[in-house]
Amino acid sequence: MTRVALIDDHESVRLGLVAALERDGEEVVFAGASVAEYRAWRRQAGAPPADVVLLDLTLGDGTTVTENVVALAGESAVIIHSVADRPAAVREALAAGAVGVVSKASPLDDVLGAVRTAARGEPLNNVEWASAVEGDRAFADAQLSAREREVLRLYAAGLPLKIVADRLGVAYSTAKENITRVRMKYIEVGRPAPTKVDLLRRAMEDGIVDDSAED
Repeated sequence: MTRVALIDDHESVRLGLVAALERDGEEVVFAGASVAEYRAWRRQAGAPPADVVLLDLTLGDGTTVTENVVALAGESAVIIHSVADRPAAVREALAAGAVGVVSKASPLDDVLGAVRTAARGEPLNNVEWASAVEGDRAFADAQLSAREREVLRLYAAGLPLKIVADRLGVAYSTAKENITRVRMKYIEVGRPAPTKVDLLRRAMEDGIVDDSAED
């Protein structure tokens, strides 16, 4: 029996998955809306990590896919459960350590099969996703580090660089250096971003900042 955790901010999705997994003989040890909730539950219950975590690609708590996957992947096999419209974010999740992706449009049998496969320590067959991700070169080509993405996310969303530095607990000079490196990396891949507005556009293209940030 596989111990499964479900992290999705849509209750109806969680309820459906819990029912399907339990019918399939799996043990759902946690179902909640955020990685923070899951980690708090583990601390309070003294529970070991789940064997497999089904993780929504985009949660509503302001966290990034990279930080969520990194927080989980060292102890559990992380499967991204997602719609098929964010290939850049999917690439980010896979780069952070997710074992694969299963579409929210897939039949429940496919989701259950993915959980069994991940529990055996085998890679998921993500030919469809690999093709979609390969077609979106923006995120891969920029090759931004996790710190550079975080500085870019805050700065492009409108915060002054001094506030960005304070929020991340780094020196102003460090934040400024990160933005300089980000600009250079975008220049190197033919996507220059000389102004703050350009950086916002690049961040939205790469799924680092939500499209609503420009409104």
